[in-house]
Amino acid sequence: MEKTIKEWLLEHEDEFLKDLFTLIRIDSVRGEAREGVPFGDGPKEALEAGLKICEGYGFHTKNWENYVGTVDYSPELPHTLDILGHLDVVPAGEGWEVTGPFEPLVKGENVYGRGVSDDKGPILCALYAMRAVKELGYSLKKGVRLILGTNEETGSADLAYYYKKEKAGEMSFTPDAEFPIINIEKGAIKGTLKKNRTAKGSLLSLKAGVAVNAVPQKAVMEFSTLSEEEFKHAKDAVEKECGVRLERSGNTVTVIGVSAHASTPHLGKNAGLAALSFAVKLPSLSAEDKEAFEAILKLFPYGVTDGSGLGIKMNDEESGDLTCTLDLFAVDDKEMSFTFDSRVPICGNKENCEDVARKSSEAKGFVFETNGMIPPHHVPKDSDFIKALLSCYEKVTGEKGECIAIGGGTYVHEVENGVAFGAILPDVDTHMHGADEWIKVKDLLLAAEIYAESILALCS
Repeated sequence: MEKTIKEWLLEHEDEFLKDLFTLIRIDSVRGEAREGVPFGDGPKEALEAGLKICEGYGFHTKNWENYVGTVDYSPELPHTLDILGHLDVVPAGEGWEVTGPFEPLVKGENVYGRGVSDDKGPILCALYAMRAVKELGYSLKKGVRLILGTNEETGSADLAYYYKKEKAGEMSFTPDAEFPIINIEKGAIKGTLKKNRTAKGSLLSLKAGVAVNAVPQKAVMEFSTLSEEEFKHAKDAVEKECGVRLERSGNTVTVIGVSAHASTPHLGKNAGLAALSFAVKLPSLSAEDKEAFEAILKLFPYGVTDGSGLGIKMNDEESGDLTCTLDLFAVDDKEMSFTFDSRVPICGNKENCEDVARKSSEAKGFVFETNGMIPPHHVPKDSDFIKALLSCYEKVTGEKGECIAIGGGTYVHEVENGVAFGAILPDVDTHMHGADEWIKVKDLLLAAEIYAESILALCS
């Protein structure tokens, strides 16, 4: 070859950024659905723009009813490797200072804008990898398909629709995570414990949590009456035991803890559980509430995030420990409800996790509700597929490649033989989902080089 892949990518850096700017300028947050527009105008516009870019480089494209778009390297080749990215983004949010969220900007070594790292930039890494292989004249024996999704951030209904109509490739990876490789994604079970509330003590209501996948940072309790003496006694004890802060305004008590993702709950301080710990110390609490709250605190002890209270503590060498956190708390005049999120290692299943959690909850007098367990996702690290990807990562970066297990899920959680492979380099925080989302331009080109080498290793 007259040029290396790296040289080709450097020569096309300006084109890459031009294409990236085109995509970033489109606000592709999910909007109102209507006939033929399943996720709103923004994702549809981004999909049309992405397909137009790909068509301009000579690839065969197809729009699957505005759910996904596909871009084939060469449609006559056997369908072998799928690369799954997405063009939808999370809302802009507030706090942008370097530039506006949909006003892309290169400043120094970095490019800024909503989607530069999640996932419009990485999609272009894959596209430019395909371009480099094609335009440098390499010959492939197996097909490569880039899939442009439009609903990753709000449910992945795009892939569910697509896979009802089309089979996945023999191998799949998503450039929607971090390098080196995520080959294990823990399973998940979300369950709700409910109980009717009849006897009334001083507690009128309790609320904590904003999402089932986040340790609650704040809890608010409303009381009909609360003496200063019992407030101070319970406050001092809970602040010491739990490391949280309690504030009072009239008969409203607020607990301030520390939020954390449900996959790493040990990093948080659960305001909801601290609120229950406060409530059970009050003489004015009804006996019924006291019994129920104490039962919850036994099932979900404060500071214990291994599921042992529910009886589902487990771990394995490859995927690590089960994690469990109680994330949503709702107590009103008629009912109390508590929802937990557990991330389950590959040794977990319905029998040793869901069924045990149900039995433990019902033994404490709660009604247990769940939509069932999402099974873990696992691609063996000794597979030829993973070995090839790690080899390409090591070849391009000079760094040691390794497999990683995570508590969260990626775009390939439901895809057989699918892994997450970049495009973010290890230990780099690109403010993904936050203000001033950024990524280094050179890191985008590096990821494209890794993907080009991977295409050659798997398909040539």
